[in-house]
Order: sequence, then C-alpha cells, then structure tokens
Amino acid sequence: MNYRAITSSDELWCKVRNYAESCSWRAGKVLANTMDNNAFQDWERVVVAIDNEKICGYCTVAKTDCIPNVPYTPYIGFMFVDEAYRGNRLSQQLIYYAMDYLKSVGFDKVYLVSDHENLYEKYGFRVIDRKMAPWGSEEKIYMQELWCRQIPILRWDVIRFRMTGVDKSMSKIQIDRDYVELSF
Repeated sequence: MNYRAITSSDELWCKVRNYAESCSWRAGKVLANTMDNNAFQDWERVVVAIDNEKICGYCTVAKTDCIPNVPYTPYIGFMFVDEAYRGNRLSQQLIYYAMDYLKSVGFDKVYLVSDHENLYEKYGFRVIDRKMAPWGSEEKIYMQELWCRQIPILRWDVIRFRMTGVDKSMSKIQIDRDYVELSF
C-alpha cells in the first residue's frame, strides 16, 4: 500500500476525483466538486491510498471543514475507505499519513469532524467541541496534538521499549489496555 498527498498538478488528481464522485459515500460527490473547483490551496492536499494502481481510500487535509465559524485548523476530512479494503486499518494509516504530513508543514494539532461514536478516540483523538452542522445534525469536533502518537498494542508479550538519543526527562510513556502513547 502506498500513500500520497496530491494537489491538482498531480497525475492522480483526475483519477481520485472520478473515484470520489462514483464512490458509495454521498460526500464523495462533494469532494469531487471541491476538487473540480480547485479549492485546495497552499498546504491543503487530498491524501490517497493506492494498492497496485487501485485507489483504496482517501482523506483530505484542509484549513476548514463543514462546521462554519470555528477557530480550529487544520482538519482531516472526507475520510473514505473502499468497501473491499475495510477492516484492514486503512483509515488509521490514512490518518497517520495525514498527521505526519501536517506535522511536516508546521502544525502541532489536527482536528476532524464526525458524528461517529468510538471511532476516532481509538486513534488518540478527543472530543473538544460539539456544533450543529449545516444539514442539522450535531457533530463532534475532535482534536489530537501532533507531537504524540498512539500505537495500537497487538501483542502484550512482545512489547519492549528502547529510548536512545532522547532526553528522558522530556519524554513520557503512558500505557493503557489497548495503546501505548509515546510523547517526546
């Protein structure tokens, strides 16, 4: 699986746009329209997951999301994983790729908007606000700081820590039932 953050000058732009327009999620058409209008500026990107030249999923990194008049930026939005690739943690990988990209361009926090329950919390996001969306439903605004990363624990019997080259007084390790959180 490969991940790329693309702009309108990328050769994948039209292919991703067409995929978004025809995907099973109704918001895909909104993303396709946004891509048609070249609404992505500066550091904003569409992040795409590709497996052997097949688009498997996408998300965006953008200044705003669907909730108007809030002070939060940047956002991960338009998260979609193709039905054939669900259950393989692809949304997690898209989120982590988007977070790494946003950190590389200078952000220290990231936000996302969703009405899903117990989905983004497992990736380290926490609810910081609730607002009404233009379509009338209450949405949660999630936030995560980009200086820390939660790593899912798959096997407790193989967890080992080695911290080298890090000022240990400036680091923190938190462990709970499902995750190890490393902060430096």
